[in-house]
Amino acid sequence: MNMTFKNSMGAAIFAFTLATTPALAQTAPLEGIENTQKVGFEADRADILAMAGNFKVRFDMQESTPWKSDYEPRERKISGGHEVVKVIEDTGTKIILQHLLVVDTGKSDFIVKHWRQDWEYQPQKILAYTDRHRWEYQPISEGDRKGSWSQTVYQVDDSPRYAGLGKWETQGGVRRWHSDWTWRPLARRDAVRDPVYDRYYSINRHSPTPGGWIHFQDNTKMGPVNGKLVPIVQEYVLNTYTRFDGYNVQAADDYWTKTQDYWAEVRKSWDKALASNNGVTVEEEAQTGTVISGELLEMGTKIADGEMDAASATAKARELIASATKPGAVQTAQNSTNPGNE
Repeated sequence: MNMTFKNSMGAAIFAFTLATTPALAQTAPLEGIENTQKVGFEADRADILAMAGNFKVRFDMQESTPWKSDYEPRERKISGGHEVVKVIEDTGTKIILQHLLVVDTGKSDFIVKHWRQDWEYQPQKILAYTDRHRWEYQPISEGDRKGSWSQTVYQVDDSPRYAGLGKWETQGGVRRWHSDWTWRPLARRDAVRDPVYDRYYSINRHSPTPGGWIHFQDNTKMGPVNGKLVPIVQEYVLNTYTRFDGYNVQAADDYWTKTQDYWAEVRKSWDKALASNNGVTVEEEAQTGTVISGELLEMGTKIADGEMDAASATAKARELIASATKPGAVQTAQNSTNPGNE
C-alpha cells in the first residue's frame, strides 16, 4: 500500500510502510471451538501475532504475463521502508494489527499511519470489495468459515480496502495463510497512471520466516473492454518484512501514544457507516485514496505535534466520514473514469 504525503508547503515528502513491538497476547477464549481445532487455532494466532514488531520492508513488484496482445508489462519495481506493526486489539478470535511508517526526511522522522489488517476466526461475514467505490458485507457459510480466518485490510484513513477468507496450513514444511480469490481496488502505484485496468482479482499469502514474514500477492489486473471485465496482465508482488530496529522506532511509539484514541474514534465512525447500509460507498481518488483521507491523516499529525486537540479532530472526523458516506455522496465518482486506489 503506497501513499504520497506532503508537508505544509505542499511538497511531497515520501511514501512507504511501518511496524512496532507486539502487545502481549491475551488468552484466547475457546468456547465453541472443538478440541480438535484448539491446537491449530493457537498456532494460527501465534503466526498472526508474529507479524507485529519492528521491520525493514522490501517491496518487489513485477508485471509478468500480458493477457492482452497489445499490452506491454511494466518494468519491475523494487522499493523499501521501515515499519512498526502494533497489536492494537486481541480478543482471542480477533486480532488487529496497525502498521506505521517511519519516514526519514533528512531532518526528522515523519510518521505515517499506514495500512491496518484485522484477522477474525470463523467469521460470519466479510467486508468485500464489490465494485468501484463500493464495499459490502457478504455472509460466509458455516462450512466455509470452519477453521478459517478472514483478513480485512483497511486503508491509511481506516476506510476499507479488501477482505479475504482462508486457512493457515503447513505444506512442504512451510506455514502459510492462503486466501480465496479476492477483489481489490487499485493501489496508488497504479491508480496515478490512469491505466487500462481498474481493479485486481487476487490471491494473498502470508508466511512466517526465520527473520520475519512475507506477504505474497498474485494479482490479475482487470479492466473493462467493450463493457466487460477482462484480464489485462498478471502481477506478482513479494513484500518481505525483516525484523530490524535500527531506525527511530520511538518516533512511531510516541505518535501512536498521542493519536491512538483519535484513530479509535475514526474506526468507530467507519463502523457506524458500514453498519448503516450493510457496507459503504465512498469516493476515491488516485493520489490519496478516499477523498477525505488527506484531511483525516493531517489531523492525526496535528494531534501528535500538539497543534490540534483530539476532541476537535474527532468531531471533524465524524463529520467528514458521515458526509463522504451518505447516500448520493459519490454519484460523480461512480460515473468517473478515474480508477479506485488504496
